[in-house]
Amino acid sequence: MLTLIISIVSGAVGGNALGGILKKLNLGTIGNTVAGAIGGGLAGPVMTMFSVGEGAAPLAGMAGAAGSGDIGSIIGAIAAGGAGGGALTGVLGMVKKMMGKGGA
Repeated sequence: MLTLIISIVSGAVGGNALGGILKKLNLGTIGNTVAGAIGGGLAGPVMTMFSVGEGAAPLAGMAGAAGSGDIGSIIGAIAAGGAGGGALTGVLGMVKKMMGKGGA
């Protein structure tokens, strides 16, 4: 549970960081936060699903240590959450940008 909370918070931070750096993909503060939190929350389970073993995918192995509270799982949750939050925010920002160009 702790790892999920850390992933969600890190995802929100990652989403806002991406929105701040790449202005063209910015969804606004609330949009970046929500998209980032969702992406961060999904990143841990997705990375765990694709992991073959502890050594095969370092972030997936760390994310898979859910709730253990050790420093490796916390760092993994931060990294996976931030990356997942930034990724989902970026994808939604691109979709928004493409819809804006093709619309009225």
